[in-house]
Amino acid sequence: MTTQQQAAMQSMIEWLADEHELGREPSKIEIAGEFDLHGKHYYIFKYKKSVLGKWLLGVCGGYEDLSDTEHCGHVFSEMQPYDPNTAEQEAITIVEMIREYWMKQAEALEAEFEDEEATSKKDTESNDNSSGLFNGFVLLNSSECDLEQIKANLLEDWNISCPPPEEVGEDSTEEKDGTLVFDVDGFMLAVSFVDAPVPDGEAEYFAQANYLWKDAVEVTKTHVAQIILAVFTRSGSPLDSAKLYTKLAASCLKLPNAIGIYTSGTVFQPEIYVEFANLMKSDDDMLPLLNLVHFGLVSTENGISGYTYGLRAFGKDEIEILDSGASPNELRDFLIDVSGYILEQDVTLRDGETIGFSAEQKLKITRSEGVYVNEDSLKIQF
Repeated sequence: MTTQQQAAMQSMIEWLADEHELGREPSKIEIAGEFDLHGKHYYIFKYKKSVLGKWLLGVCGGYEDLSDTEHCGHVFSEMQPYDPNTAEQEAITIVEMIREYWMKQAEALEAEFEDEEATSKKDTESNDNSSGLFNGFVLLNSSECDLEQIKANLLEDWNISCPPPEEVGEDSTEEKDGTLVFDVDGFMLAVSFVDAPVPDGEAEYFAQANYLWKDAVEVTKTHVAQIILAVFTRSGSPLDSAKLYTKLAASCLKLPNAIGIYTSGTVFQPEIYVEFANLMKSDDDMLPLLNLVHFGLVSTENGISGYTYGLRAFGKDEIEILDSGASPNELRDFLIDVSGYILEQDVTLRDGETIGFSAEQKLKITRSEGVYVNEDSLKIQF
């Protein structure tokens, strides 16, 4: 038996022994087969509740390759009878059911807050383009989430307290099943633990965009669970919502099993994210721009292109610069300067206008379909 097979069998045994399942280890268990699905490897198990009992079907897996010993959380059994003729198809059905469940769980919180946002827009006279909804996914390399530690970090680092539900009423704080929802000065904060990785390799794909963290993809591949974060305001400023989101994210990233945060179109390194967030401790008016907007760079045949990812959360268009002759550092610095100007001064750039940081600099702005971002973007000739 290989190391991976041993690990899979141990995971299957531990799952069955849980008080909510068999409540004890099976009297007998064997690997009955294996298969690949969605680029991951799975093992089929047959086991008995008792020595004289019938063989039952179980499945465990989600291994990236044959050297892995950490699965992606796909361990389950409906305790149906094991039939060698149909076992593989039944195991595949189980895996698809698990994947669909966790994908719906991961999407549910975001959908809830998008609904809140839509309702808010009908009830307020604020700028129709403003969003104020910020969300992301803290990646974990083990299947646990210490909500108490997150609350302690919020209090210690940012003096943000999360009162117990019995003190503030059900409408203000809810905490159950790895989910925490509470209000802070008119803002709604939500933390939701999902014991499964971000589906379909999405986080690994976008981790490639972080050119400042050479190990981003390899580290991201090790995540097995996630914490979905969201911060939303009905009437407050998107800037304040963004700052509160950054504080919440930084508090989660201080968990010992947090390895990164998938947000704003890439995966950020925990230490760097927390370091930038901490700058707000000495200047609470400072906008942690580098935690909220990703400044992408792409080499092209005609130079280098750059783009922003994150301005839309503030109700602003993303910016793209195509085929520039500037150096990567010059291009990135320019994007940072323009983005900071737009957000801090609440400026809306429009098609046909120009922008510049000196009397002589007049860079043309056009608005058209995005090249590196979804929807339309503002193109600046730089």
